[in-house]
Amino acid sequence: MSELVKDFNDYRARMNERIAAGNNKVLNRLFNLDTNTYMKGALPVKTKEMLGLVASMVLRCDDCIKYHVGKCKDEGVTAEEIFEVFAVANIVGGTIVIPHTRRAVEYWEAIHNV
Repeated sequence: MSELVKDFNDYRARMNERIAAGNNKVLNRLFNLDTNTYMKGALPVKTKEMLGLVASMVLRCDDCIKYHVGKCKDEGVTAEEIFEVFAVANIVGGTIVIPHTRRAVEYWEAIHNV
């Protein structure tokens, strides 16, 4: 696993534990909603993760982008599919999304050890 991926996953896990330790009802419910939103339903998980990635790219959240790129890999998204997701995000979000696309490609390659 690349250092980029390890660092992100370690930080995310550590900070999520700290947030959970705060035992805030609103934050706990928000995290639960997020978890349940990406579960299988009328749409398959793979589709939901690709949608989450597009939204994250348009909103320009690099942590969210890394998370959803990783989940897309877990769901079997292919390189051809991920680049179509990137294309949709750039059309919807405009050229301001290009720097986030660069980092998304970097992370995609890191999780694939390219």
